[in-house]
Amino acid sequence: MAGKKDYYEILGVSKTATDDEIKKAYRKMAKKYHPDANPDNKAEAEKKFKEINEAYEVLSNPQKRKMYDQFGTADPQSAGFGGAGGPFGAGGPFGGGTYTYTSSGWDDFGDLGDIFSSFFGGGFNGQRNTRRNNGPRKGEDLNLNIDITFEESFLGVEKEVTITRQETCPTCNGSGARPGTHAVKCKACGGTGQITQLQSTILGQVQTTRTCPECHGTGEVITDPCETCHGKGTVRKSPKVKVKIPAGIGDNQTVVIRGQGNPGTKGGPAGDIYITVRVKRHSIYKRDGNNVVCEIPITITQATLGADIEVPMVDGNIEKYRIPEGTQTGTQFMVRGKGFKSLNSSYVGNFVFKVIVQTPKKLTKEQRNLLTELAKTMNEQPPIKKRGIFG
Repeated sequence: MAGKKDYYEILGVSKTATDDEIKKAYRKMAKKYHPDANPDNKAEAEKKFKEINEAYEVLSNPQKRKMYDQFGTADPQSAGFGGAGGPFGAGGPFGGGTYTYTSSGWDDFGDLGDIFSSFFGGGFNGQRNTRRNNGPRKGEDLNLNIDITFEESFLGVEKEVTITRQETCPTCNGSGARPGTHAVKCKACGGTGQITQLQSTILGQVQTTRTCPECHGTGEVITDPCETCHGKGTVRKSPKVKVKIPAGIGDNQTVVIRGQGNPGTKGGPAGDIYITVRVKRHSIYKRDGNNVVCEIPITITQATLGADIEVPMVDGNIEKYRIPEGTQTGTQFMVRGKGFKSLNSSYVGNFVFKVIVQTPKKLTKEQRNLLTELAKTMNEQPPIKKRGIFG
């Protein structure tokens, strides 16, 4: 990972850390390096704080953490972790906006919002953030599995899958309110989506902020809900979606379909679909890295005298290969460039086959005589023909 960021090292946890350990490490590091907690070195603290949030944004999400561990990259664009709308893009918290792009949507720094309110009186520079949940939010991601054959993983394939997701209600266009009506400002929080309280402690008054229980952080209340979606703004559907499985995909690797998950709210983007690919076992071929390996049976005469044999490739083609005379069973041979394609580069693996010399189990009288004479010429002890008990 030369030149790449090590998210585990940034948070100070091991690669086997649990979700709870990652969360605790994130809280600790975020408190320590929050810019308001480091007034004498704000620039350096903010830089470190960005790295901490970037690391947590990936490691706290099971799918993104899996992709990070799988591809070994800290680049959000190349690993599919958000692109230009990611945590440090134009819409992220350090790109002019006030939200970071997480698996659950556009939000401020997760559950650290309440922590910063307690310690620093609100968001950055002591200002209270009033847009926690009533801004655009990304829709929920969906997860499913798909089974493919060994050949399909080798060549690539396009599959059609049926997914179950929420879709924007056609009656209210996602507002959740009956047509002709609209949501009203929440009276409990004044439309901010948050309720702020002052508590007296031994250190003085501490300001805490929590999500409004009346509007659940949206800042709005629907008084006349839509009859179709009952105020949810979405309805349950089961559409069919086409997914392209790239050539070279491995067992338990993930394919992401952007923007096909559950719809976002308040104009937020739709979620994604994470598809875990499971490759079925093959009766002949196996995969070793990017190489295809298998065993090819040959006769004792082919092994002894040498022969041109036909080797079946995974793609259905036949490759002719010259077996040299005197080949021993278990000898390996290679056909270059006939293995799996790499997902991350132009490299193509090889086709490696091991020959297994088959010893004939039944011989005709003529064949036995010929082998016996051959054994004599090679100074070998010929086979002894067993006689019956009575001669």
